Amino acid sequence: MKRLHVSFGVQDLEKSVLFYSTLFGAAPSVSRPGYAKWMLEDPRVNFVVESLSGEKGFSHAGIQVEDQEELEPIFSRLKEAEAPYLPEGVTTCCYHKSEKSWTQDPDGVRWEAFYTMHQMEEFGSGPELERLDATSTDQSACGCSAPAAKVEEEPAGCC
Repeated sequence: MKRLHVSFGVQDLEKSVLFYSTLFGAAPSVSRPGYAKWMLEDPRVNFVVESLSGEKGFSHAGIQVEDQEELEPIFSRLKEAEAPYLPEGVTTCCYHKSEKSWTQDPDGVRWEAFYTMHQMEEFGSGPELERLDATSTDQSACGCSAPAAKVEEEPAGCC
């Protein structure tokens, strides 16, 4: 089964945790320095707020899978989407060890597909970061988004 992932950068984590706990009617399932996550069933979402990247507002979205076998079909669809594709592999990001790949939609919204193996004690910065469009020096997205690497461009379709 899959779960939608949404991540927001916030200025005041304590105030944001209070707001979203009230909105969702539940305390975060994970609380760490500069980071809080709700694993909600209704709606089925992995919702994150974090203050460590310096980015404020919407950061990125994603699809989280519960079984590692579910990753390859999603990775294949990311490649087929005629958008930048960046396989990150296994990394530590946002207090979790995960395998992930990235893309971005036509308007520049970053999307990740990932499987979380287990929680970690460190936030994880991963390798040097850059946006998928490779034209920006922005190095944000959960503080550990797409690594600096050559983006595999899928050929553009006709018309």
